[in-house]
Amino acid sequence: MRFEGHIWKDGKFWLVEIPVLDAMTQGRSKKEAFEMAAGLVESLVDIEGFTVQVYPLPQDRFELASNNCRLMVALMLKRQRQRHGLSLAQVAHKLKASSRNSYARYEQGRAMPTVEKLAELLSAVSDSDLVIRQSAAT
Repeated sequence: MRFEGHIWKDGKFWLVEIPVLDAMTQGRSKKEAFEMAAGLVESLVDIEGFTVQVYPLPQDRFELASNNCRLMVALMLKRQRQRHGLSLAQVAHKLKASSRNSYARYEQGRAMPTVEKLAELLSAVSDSDLVIRQSAAT
């Protein structure tokens, strides 16, 4: 699974945005900005051994992938829930789940949702359609 981001130059800095993670960073060069983006996501996950790779694309876009798809999905769910100001209990209620733990296991990275379940989870934590690319390399 890969998440798309955008990079652009603003003055002397290159700005990097990862919309699905509601995250931004910057660097003095394009290369440094990509390194900062990978480092930002790695620090947000904060699990030893978790690494992120950046794949530049045309038109000032890039994709992020990691060595642990489950943790990337967990981070995305958590960031989207927080961005929309929802509690675990509110998301569980939206999912018609009997307890918030049924949702929390995905956000904590203890379970990996199917594609269908991921669509349901994203619908519960955000108010927009998020674009996620799945690749055979993950």
